[in-house]
Amino acid sequence: MHELQLQKPDGRQLTLYSRQPIDPTLQAPSPQRIALQPNPHLRWQPLRGEWVAYAPYRQNRTFLPPPDYNPLRPSSDPEFPSEMPVGDYDIAVFDNLFPSMSSNSHDPPQSIVATAPADGQCEVVVFTQDPSTTLSRLPLAHIELLLEVWADRTERIARNPQIRYVQPFENRGAEVGVTLHHPHGQIYAYPFVPPVPARMHHNEAQHFKKHGKTLLQGLIEAELKDAQRMIYRGEHAVAFVPAWARYPYEVWIATVAAVPDFASLSTVQRADLARALKTTLLKYDGLWQQPFPYLMGWYQAPMNFPERAAVHLHAEILPPYRMKGRLKYLAGTELAAGMFANDALPEEKARELQAVEVVI
Repeated sequence: MHELQLQKPDGRQLTLYSRQPIDPTLQAPSPQRIALQPNPHLRWQPLRGEWVAYAPYRQNRTFLPPPDYNPLRPSSDPEFPSEMPVGDYDIAVFDNLFPSMSSNSHDPPQSIVATAPADGQCEVVVFTQDPSTTLSRLPLAHIELLLEVWADRTERIARNPQIRYVQPFENRGAEVGVTLHHPHGQIYAYPFVPPVPARMHHNEAQHFKKHGKTLLQGLIEAELKDAQRMIYRGEHAVAFVPAWARYPYEVWIATVAAVPDFASLSTVQRADLARALKTTLLKYDGLWQQPFPYLMGWYQAPMNFPERAAVHLHAEILPPYRMKGRLKYLAGTELAAGMFANDALPEEKARELQAVEVVI
């Protein structure tokens, strides 16, 4: 993996990644001419026992611009620069112009509840320079590079002692609130372990103490033995509709042998994980006959987590669609009570995905 670190005119950082050497004379453009000073903050939700981030300036972020004003395309007009330079590279990562958290946050406002600076980091990960493609259509080698990039970003961000958790994710499709259609994801680095992974990793740690292997590893072994819901079965990685799926067409992707984070992946594990991811996304697109909307979140070990061996790196892909064009909206039981109600059996949806033929 080759990389080039640059600084934008507004002070934000840009890192280019490639499978080939990158021209060191490239310059980092920015649609913003002067340095911004975003100052998000946190407020404590006492009854739920969790932090809520506030960043009202995000209401001004770019929203579904026409192709000529796509901020994630390489700059071609110096009068209207984008976030990306013209050059030969594969993936770009830069500081979000409208972050929900920032290492420069300070002086949170007073409130009747506890407040704190939103001391985190938000990065945009541009998967490719091509605005017309999708993650599912990228070559396997490119997806492997993306996994390496997520590892590199996690290690770099973790050097900040304030950071406790790093989570890469991708929102695809207007149905899940995407504001830019160019293939990209984000990385959120939190000053605390967010509620969902915190609960997940607590359960993993308890299981590991009792059984000596990760909770997900045991579940993967059971899924492989049952075989009803497997979408991809490789030597080092799997993709499956979990027996406990909360969403129709929900798919989990993981290594067969447990690793705690992206940096711990071996070369063969990374290659098979890329194949599992590409296979799953192509099956989604083949099932829907168009780019399939989803939210994909990756879970890895928190920073300085004493039970790292208990954590099993994996992705959860949560599509909002039911078939026949109906959306899966979260309603009373999901949002108010936190209990999901799924109108479709995982086995039924797994069979639909299994029936989709893909060519890699």
